[in-house]
Amino acid sequence: MPRARPGQVVGLLGGSFDPPHQGHLHISHEAIKRFRLDRLWWLVSPGNPLKPEGPAPLTRRMAAARDLARHPRVEVTDIEARLGTRYTAETLGRLFVLYPGVRFVWLMGADNLASLHRWQNWQWIMRNVPVGVLARPGQQISARTAKAAQIYRPWKLRAAQARGLGRVTPPAWCFLNVPMVDISSSEIRASGHWVR
Repeated sequence: MPRARPGQVVGLLGGSFDPPHQGHLHISHEAIKRFRLDRLWWLVSPGNPLKPEGPAPLTRRMAAARDLARHPRVEVTDIEARLGTRYTAETLGRLFVLYPGVRFVWLMGADNLASLHRWQNWQWIMRNVPVGVLARPGQQISARTAKAAQIYRPWKLRAAQARGLGRVTPPAWCFLNVPMVDISSSEIRASGHWVR
């Protein structure tokens, strides 16, 4: 289990990491810097409930993620498999109990904000954890017009307030345009460089 102390701000970047790539690492570095995170955990999920096809074996994805994420503040974890959780809201609820006093920030790409309303208990997520959204190429407009962005517009922090996101009582979210690495796991799989 990853370690965190009460009072620390820990960013959570969930996903299948099928495969992990430089884009994941880049947004992790940006999130640590821009949101002033003490730690950042990659939550390598057992599977994605919104995707019909399963990912590569968890042990393979974990090993690849650990090989890539060589940063003193980034920790790769299979905590969702250990906890037996399937959905983000369920995972967050368990983390709140296991890590009292730790201030979590849920991190996502702008493409995930656009589809957040399809996640189970997505409004609970928005009301219970600050959310940091990092722009990906071609997703800025769809993310800003997303259902979640419209409903939670009153709780959106300005980019200049990003450094305090982890210390704000939710609901709170912040959208950052950051230089992005234009690469995706699906492109890598399609190229044949990662075979499930």
